[in-house]
Amino acid sequence: MLFMYLDLEMLLLLIGETSLIPVEFCCRKDGNYKRTVMACFIQAVYLLELDRQENRSNKENALAPKWWIPFKYKLVQTLIDERDGSIFGAILEWDRSAAMADLVLIRPSGAPRAVLALRGTLLKSPTIRRDIEDDLRFLAWESLKGSVRFNVALEALKSVAESYGSNNVCVAGHSLGAGFALQVGKALAKEGIYVETHLFNPPSVSVAMSLRNIGEKAEFAWKRIKSMIPSGSETTENSSNIEEEKSYGVTGLKSWVSNLNRLKNPGVGIGKWVPHLYVNNSDYICCSYTEKSDQVEKSNEGKENVNTTNGRAVAAAAAAKLFVMSKGKQKFLEAHGLEQWWSDDLQLQLALHDSKLISRQLKSLYTISAPQSNTGKS
Repeated sequence: MLFMYLDLEMLLLLIGETSLIPVEFCCRKDGNYKRTVMACFIQAVYLLELDRQENRSNKENALAPKWWIPFKYKLVQTLIDERDGSIFGAILEWDRSAAMADLVLIRPSGAPRAVLALRGTLLKSPTIRRDIEDDLRFLAWESLKGSVRFNVALEALKSVAESYGSNNVCVAGHSLGAGFALQVGKALAKEGIYVETHLFNPPSVSVAMSLRNIGEKAEFAWKRIKSMIPSGSETTENSSNIEEEKSYGVTGLKSWVSNLNRLKNPGVGIGKWVPHLYVNNSDYICCSYTEKSDQVEKSNEGKENVNTTNGRAVAAAAAAKLFVMSKGKQKFLEAHGLEQWWSDDLQLQLALHDSKLISRQLKSLYTISAPQSNTGKS
């Protein structure tokens, strides 16, 4: 979850003389443009913290505002880590007055009214301790719920979703921030609040996941060995197995229909929450998301309490848009950097319902029972 921030000269070059973001871009509607905007908003959060550390508090020398003003947004709230006073997130809101000043009379279709942007790790002494602490938290437990930042981000996102309507709000994060964005978005999805989510280089490596994979492989091997050992009670079990298969057929059909109805009904389950993940194959922190989900079915073969009848329906329910960029072999810092995602001509490969890790992370949402969706406000 490390992020090597751009040095000052490079930043000034990007946001100064080269005019990184033309003003007219605020009216574009394509999906690639939204990716660019979300990446720039996250960069603004990195710079908010760097501005704080370097005491750049006025409009003349602050770097962060240059990354949201061209898009006609304004800063309405910063998210502060109470442990060290660092800025780890920000809420940006559509600036109607600034838009009208440039004759943009109506907010473009698809432009959210508010965005919660969350940064990743900064390798500078004032904040590195708490950043690394949360990095290690995820590495050990594959969860960030014990962090102060999780609760702050959750309350902030819930507040803006209630104010503007969940379909008028986005949450975006990079690296460690993407980990928070995913888990905060998932927490709200469990409550029936579906917020558009953009995750750049989300962390996918953890000790907990590695141990789980080892356990699954060991259990699978044991099941295969056990199945090859003849049992003296096989004859007596045959008749009971026939009855179990009959009852399983009825139960399996009901379960399959239940999952099918969940997919058809947008107010039930996770059908309305589809996070967008942006990963680079050369980035070892997020590359595990590209592992194919068909390996899940292989690992489930022979397991107890696994309903193979509706396995495909459940896999289909784990909806996510996975954008994969592969430029061949890249250095880690380049593959994990945020700047790659605001490129306007970036070529990405889109994969739907195809990630083993996504299916695992969203598995707990399969059992949602008819949540009340927070509809958007005009």
